[in-house]
Amino acid sequence: MRPFEFKQVDVFSSVALKGNPVAVVLNADSLSDTQMADFARWTNLSETTFVLKPQNPDADYRLRIFTTLNELPFAGHPTLGSCHAWLEAGGVPRGQEIVQECAAGLIRLRRQAGQLAFTAPPLLRTGAVEGDLLQRICRGLGIEAQAVVQARWVDNGPGWVALMLRDREQVLALEPDYSQLLGLSIGVVAPWQPELDGDEAQFEVRAFCAGEGMPEDPVTGSLNAGLAQWLIGAGLAPAHYVASQGTAMGRAGRVSIEQIGEDIWVGGPAVTCISGQLTL
Repeated sequence: MRPFEFKQVDVFSSVALKGNPVAVVLNADSLSDTQMADFARWTNLSETTFVLKPQNPDADYRLRIFTTLNELPFAGHPTLGSCHAWLEAGGVPRGQEIVQECAAGLIRLRRQAGQLAFTAPPLLRTGAVEGDLLQRICRGLGIEAQAVVQARWVDNGPGWVALMLRDREQVLALEPDYSQLLGLSIGVVAPWQPELDGDEAQFEVRAFCAGEGMPEDPVTGSLNAGLAQWLIGAGLAPAHYVASQGTAMGRAGRVSIEQIGEDIWVGGPAVTCISGQLTL
């Protein structure tokens, strides 16, 4: 048995316990696939990550991302939380940007105004949602199909299907029947109305992952990345906006979206809540 540096980071909130936690194991090259999967199940968090030496010469480090059930090619808040932990542990990027290697390829990150942001990866699946699937999702969410303004695939790895509703109140009122949504990753978004909701954010987001240890994800980088590519590309959102997520769970997540040229940057603050050692 040997010790590994371990951190638990709260992402998309500058206030501890109000964002989305991720467990990060640093210098984890000697761990086996089985040990990684077992530890991810044991933490019972939405994601647990393992920081490794890069295999690609252009990367600063390599990241493997596990849920309680399987390994993901990419996930947003684990990307930001792991980068935060790597930098805090003394990691030094080779260039002005930080480059993460993962199963989805090379992900660029930047530091700006005390926050980290990553470039949204390419969508693996886009386009309209099939009618029978949309009906199933609506049944699971307890809404009528007419309540859906638009629906699109925005899958960048986890399999996201996104629905837009009319307003924030509808999003916050959702009480899913997860038994009807097993195996699906559902994102729901609606615009804020400034006269009712204020101007701290422009959209409200919720993410449902039936079958996972936590069926609702507090604040979700990958979903917000896919949503931004859809909403900005379709002219439904400005090139720079803030999404609110986690409200229904008592969190206060804020995700900053900014389009610069061809890139969409997805960012937010992160704070370390736990530092210590893991012995396996």
